[in-house]
Amino acid sequence: MNARVLPLRKPNGLRVLDLCCGAGGLSMGCYLAGYDVTGVDVNSQPNYPFTFRRADALTFPLDGYDLVHASWPCQHFARVTAWRGTQDSHPDLLTPGRERLKASGIPYVMENVPEATLRPDYLLCGSQFGLNVHRHRAFETSWGGGGDLVPPCWHHKGLLAFEHKGERAYADAMGCTWMTNVEARQAVPPAYTQWIGHQFLTHERTAAA
Repeated sequence: MNARVLPLRKPNGLRVLDLCCGAGGLSMGCYLAGYDVTGVDVNSQPNYPFTFRRADALTFPLDGYDLVHASWPCQHFARVTAWRGTQDSHPDLLTPGRERLKASGIPYVMENVPEATLRPDYLLCGSQFGLNVHRHRAFETSWGGGGDLVPPCWHHKGLLAFEHKGERAYADAMGCTWMTNVEARQAVPPAYTQWIGHQFLTHERTAAA
């Protein structure tokens, strides 16, 4: 998929700010769920397919958005970083990031590796969505989760795992076809936030009723 040719979807009129957006895997999921998306990252993201702002996610203004998504860097928490003995060389942005999101009063979602210090309101894997990838990610939300549950993981033989994450096949299996292999190493399948985006809409409608 060309990053400039986006798939059709039904807009819902809501705006999402995706902090630490990378090349836009989770931004794409929000877009597919109907949201208008703006991404923020401290690094340039030439293949990011939506409106992009290069800025510090801890200081970028949050006003004017209906939902804020944040994928704070996971290296401080990831098992592979612990195995290498380099966790302390990576800052914990999740803790101050959470405090900022809570103080904003805006509904939010935070994504990270399962071993991170967040509440796993949703714990998702590619195999739950019919994707040929083993990639667990935890999501903490301001509304506490709930809603329809996806099927359990199905870690069948042939499922692409961590050791394949630098391969083109892994990026494509996640649905991140517009990214380079290097960009996709840090990406998360769009299916995760497409599903969570629908969960937020359901929560809002239920709360309004």
